[in-house]
Amino acid sequence: MLAPTLTRVREALAESGAEALLVTYPANVRYLSGFRAPDDGRVFVTHEDAVLITDGRYIAQAAQESQLPVDIFEGSWVEHLAAKLGGRTLAFEAEGITYALFEALREKLGPPPRPTEGLVAELRLTKTPAEVDLLRQAAQVTDDAFTHILGFIEPGRTETEVALELERFMRAAGTEGAGFDIIVASGARSAMPHGTASNKRIGAGELVTLDFGAKVEGYHADMTRTVAVGTLSDAHAQLYAAVLRAQEAALGALAPGKKGREVDATARDSLSRDGLGERFSHGLGHGVGLEIHEGPRLSKTSEQTLEPGMSVTIEPGAYIPGDAGVRIEDLAIITETGFERLSQSPKDLITL
Repeated sequence: MLAPTLTRVREALAESGAEALLVTYPANVRYLSGFRAPDDGRVFVTHEDAVLITDGRYIAQAAQESQLPVDIFEGSWVEHLAAKLGGRTLAFEAEGITYALFEALREKLGPPPRPTEGLVAELRLTKTPAEVDLLRQAAQVTDDAFTHILGFIEPGRTETEVALELERFMRAAGTEGAGFDIIVASGARSAMPHGTASNKRIGAGELVTLDFGAKVEGYHADMTRTVAVGTLSDAHAQLYAAVLRAQEAALGALAPGKKGREVDATARDSLSRDGLGERFSHGLGHGVGLEIHEGPRLSKTSEQTLEPGMSVTIEPGAYIPGDAGVRIEDLAIITETGFERLSQSPKDLITL
């Protein structure tokens, strides 16, 4: 996988007019190197060479994990980079450095460094078969965790206890654990799209939204299910049914060649027909990979065109502040003819 990727990076580097590229954005460092501590690594790419630069704390780890040759520095890595650069023009990731680091680079490197945007991130949009396999593995563990947690949720449990049990299960399954802060939002808190787990106790007759995902070798799953604890009111049952209709409609619209805004509109139109259009307060979905939120975007304004190999979430929701909310989310891969749904957990309303 690495050789074709580096070829594409070098092609983009040539178009920038620079002679070398410094990759510092953590997800891009891991993508190019495989190094699992990317916050402490940088990838340096020229037209002839590519190395992972890190410090002495990672001599053994980097040698084990990196697909690239490892270059260990002592002292200042900026000075180390300047020596490697040898006066050549450097391109850097504008999204991956601070202003202070930019000033240090400009002072030490000679020719002014040139900013680039999205040079590596664009390559990450389309997943390779190996990446898709890791996403499948993460999605499978996430499904298994959902099955497990259905036997754990009960009135009186706190949201935090549920989140910790999900985390424990996913780690015990051999993954890197949860890929992001687990959302467990019950009762009126289910109307919070990002209601991470609190010490609130789950009550009878409440909706509980669970948004979580396992991480396997850096690749994230992302799934949301909303369940009922005890008997729901008719209004909450109807809210659930409306969101499920919208989610299934949006999945049916997934296909290569579609723009993100077109798929988003399918879910939004469905919710509007049920009188809930104004209750859908976020975009329909996003890409998932080495980051939990990456391209492409599925939103009202997204002009990104879906292509085979892209991974996306489909997650419409409807939220009534002070009352309740519902969100249902699947992870899918765009294929040549449509999509493959990686999230296999049931979506019919489950009552515990």
